[in-house]
Amino acid sequence: MTTDVTKNGKGKAPVLVVLQMTGGNDFMNTLVPYTSGVYYDSRKTVNIAEDRVLSINDQLGFHPSAAPLKEMYDNGDVAIIQGIGYENSNRSHFRAMDIMHTAEPLKISTEGWLAKAITQLDPDGKNVLTGVSFGRGLPRAMAAPGVRVTSVSDIDSYGLMTSIEVKEQRAEELDIFKRFYTPAIGSGATMSYLQQTGDDVLAGIDRLQTVPGKYESTVEYADNPIAKSLRDVARTHIAGLGTRIFYVQHAGYDHHAVEMPAHEKLLDELSGALRDFMADLREHDAAEEVVIYAFTEFGRRVQDNGSGTDHGSGGGAFIIGERVDGGLYADYPSLDPKTFANGEDLAHTFDFRGVYATLLEQWMSVDSVDIVHGKYEQLQPFKIAQG
Repeated sequence: MTTDVTKNGKGKAPVLVVLQMTGGNDFMNTLVPYTSGVYYDSRKTVNIAEDRVLSINDQLGFHPSAAPLKEMYDNGDVAIIQGIGYENSNRSHFRAMDIMHTAEPLKISTEGWLAKAITQLDPDGKNVLTGVSFGRGLPRAMAAPGVRVTSVSDIDSYGLMTSIEVKEQRAEELDIFKRFYTPAIGSGATMSYLQQTGDDVLAGIDRLQTVPGKYESTVEYADNPIAKSLRDVARTHIAGLGTRIFYVQHAGYDHHAVEMPAHEKLLDELSGALRDFMADLREHDAAEEVVIYAFTEFGRRVQDNGSGTDHGSGGGAFIIGERVDGGLYADYPSLDPKTFANGEDLAHTFDFRGVYATLLEQWMSVDSVDIVHGKYEQLQPFKIAQG
């Protein structure tokens, strides 16, 4: 049962917004197994009391700070993908995120999964805004030799800059890319990419500078980075510039210490931003063609460390939108200690490449085999188009 994308959003082209929760979101404290003795025995400090959990059934419930996300889930707009991961999960931030960005767990790749999708969506590279990233630095998922994308920190700051300042900030962001990825893919591959894309995206930035003047909304977003980025996505999408893939990042999920207040703040920011983003799109009759995929590089360990949680394996993700058939997908990782990966992590129950294949093929009408390097079991998280 796959969606008919020709009927998404009254015939509008489907759009994918990828939201990265950077640092390794604690899935166990996001979707809490609140009736599990193992959960509370393992987490003496970093736990959500049963009477605070926003239950969705008799076993699982949302963190109380994720109330807006729970409301969207109750309305049928959120698919929770449980137990995402891959064999022999890598606990290194850099390598784990690199794997998630390239869909290649076994070797270093120079091609991001979304960049390869952009190649199919715009094979001649005619629209530099087919793929747009909001935030500092170009994400690896959007990078591949010969693929033109636009990456800006935010629309408003670019709109106030002179052309020289724009080029200076662009150079700074490309330098971030160079310093971050050269150790992994080598200076040759990195510089080759930078040489091909360095100034090309300035044309995209020029077009983005027109976006604020085309936008009005009654929705008031919060004053935090993820809310600002999603507002930029909404403004750009509503302006009709032909962007098919957006990328945003929400940082700070690496909670080795003081997790309780920090995670609560992040989930509050994330959930509120997602709620406002969807409300904004609906106000502009622009929601039906948009799907959000929110992911993280890995989950956290089952047992807390007294103040936070350390890097783990099986995690979770969310697919959000009006065309989403909300509910639970895949299986929540077993809490039986005999099943734990590495003896202390939640084991994954669904390969992340199957989620990518689901989004690419069923939502974006993009062939996924070359992108995810094979064929993987897919989910069925979309409603069948009516009419």
